[in-house]
Amino acid sequence: MTDIFDVPELEVRRRRWRRTNLIVGAVLVGLVVVTAVVSLFWTPFDPEQVNVADRFLGVGEGGHLLGTDQFGRDIASQLMVGARNTLFVGVLAVSIAIAVGIPLGGVAAVRRGWVEEAVMRFSDLMFAFPAVLLAILLVAALGPSTSSAMVAIGLAYVPIVARVTRGASLPVLERDFVRAARGYGRGRTFIFVRHVLPNIASVLIVQATVLFALAILAEAALSFLGIGTQPPTPSWGRSLNDAQTFISVAPTLALWPGLAIAVSVLGFNLLGDGLRDALDPRLEVRRT
Repeated sequence: MTDIFDVPELEVRRRRWRRTNLIVGAVLVGLVVVTAVVSLFWTPFDPEQVNVADRFLGVGEGGHLLGTDQFGRDIASQLMVGARNTLFVGVLAVSIAIAVGIPLGGVAAVRRGWVEEAVMRFSDLMFAFPAVLLAILLVAALGPSTSSAMVAIGLAYVPIVARVTRGASLPVLERDFVRAARGYGRGRTFIFVRHVLPNIASVLIVQATVLFALAILAEAALSFLGIGTQPPTPSWGRSLNDAQTFISVAPTLALWPGLAIAVSVLGFNLLGDGLRDALDPRLEVRRT
């Protein structure tokens, strides 16, 4: 049984663990972002250059930091450019989800009635399809490309943002300062933008980091299936698909892109957990 005098020490340990999540997540995400930015200006080799004579080189051989693939292309260079494309798809996909989902959720929260019912039933209909399956259907209709993957992933996550926005907005709309704004004759749009949105911003920020991690996985899945980023543009998901044929010859071909995806997803998840703990005032330790 825990003694009452041990509670402050337990709370201190919890806060230290929360800070650790935030720091580790920020470092991992920062590593991916820096890699993507550096790839805009420099890569060890041309990631699209084919050199059959140098195929399947090991780690460090021939000046290739992580070796080469079945076409003799530098794996490190491909991972760097793949990070850039993955972040590009993730940023735009999450931006689409937020740009469409927040207004939908806000309208449902402030209008209520049949409008709220229509938005929520639309969200339920969208949730009937798994996000990746819905993205596959949209990409099949739009045609395989990076832009199609971006739009498909973004639209697949619109219901999530809409439901989170509505759920977080309803308690805020019952607060006294919102009632006072109504008393002054403020419109619903003004109240949502001026009073509700700032109060739910922390929730939306955390949700955006979680969606970013999901978007990375979705983009990798679409590219793995051949309906995402198209060659010769490097992609982590397509690198995994290519590697499965040569898994017995060069197992590291699957290791490096798989590790890149895992580190990116882990980083954004830890960052989201850390931000949630840092931005939620209810998790602060109250000292008396």
